[in-house]
Amino acid sequence: MDARRGDRVAAYLRRLGRRDLAGAPADLDSLVALHRAHVERVAYDTLPNVLGRPVPADADSSVAAMLAGRGGYCFHLNGAFGWLLERWGYAVAHHRAGVQGARDPGPVGANGNHLALTVELEGRPWLVDVGLGSALHEPVPLATGFSQQGPFRYAVRPSDLVPCGWRFDHDPVADSFVGMDLDLAPVSLVEATTRHTELSSSPTSPFVRALAVQRRDAEGVDLLRWNWLLRIDGAGRHERVLGSPGELAQVYGDVFGLSLDGVGEAELAAVYAAQAAAYERRLAKAAEG
Repeated sequence: MDARRGDRVAAYLRRLGRRDLAGAPADLDSLVALHRAHVERVAYDTLPNVLGRPVPADADSSVAAMLAGRGGYCFHLNGAFGWLLERWGYAVAHHRAGVQGARDPGPVGANGNHLALTVELEGRPWLVDVGLGSALHEPVPLATGFSQQGPFRYAVRPSDLVPCGWRFDHDPVADSFVGMDLDLAPVSLVEATTRHTELSSSPTSPFVRALAVQRRDAEGVDLLRWNWLLRIDGAGRHERVLGSPGELAQVYGDVFGLSLDGVGEAELAAVYAAQAAAYERRLAKAAEG
């Protein structure tokens, strides 16, 4: 590993709060520890897209965002994490995948709206995904079965739509997406992120229209949608509506550990106003239905 890459790996570990892992072997224990630290310390965040300043999805840009105290959505989070794992010595593969959202009538197949990672370890592949926001706290074997992580129960099974592919079923308790299908054929990072420009910049993209911030931990998940903050854990659901741009800024730092450097007060106020209005429209529509 050259000096620059070594410095970036050390900085990445500082971002994850796991400098103690430096020099640890590329085994399952290290993989689990790195995955847990990543989802706990680097939140899923669509704010750059909402602001109209999407971050490129190449590994260099994604890692730079992580080291600057920011988050990202799946292309950035898994792109950066894959970079870290490769430097660690893991056998990492990138995959085209597709997340079925709560409003999708059925699975979308591996339509490229998500980048998934697998790691070959101990003679079998593991699903390693720090970009699913509310889902995995740690890796799971890519084999048919169930797993319990905190209050959430997950299922992995063969995909109904993708030949030789796999399906990850999310727990409905998480009040998030339904599931994710992945194509097991490995592709390059560039091939796996071909939809990034569209999804991060199109006015019709859900990753542009709605502010979404999510952070997983061992006990549950924190979710911010629009200006509505929700905590789901073993004790149930705890929610509140953020009443000002100042509250939004406070939550970004205190709950999600994200930096808002470079985001002006006027910009944040405009985002808050637009998201509060969207939330009110959603409530009105729900009341009508």
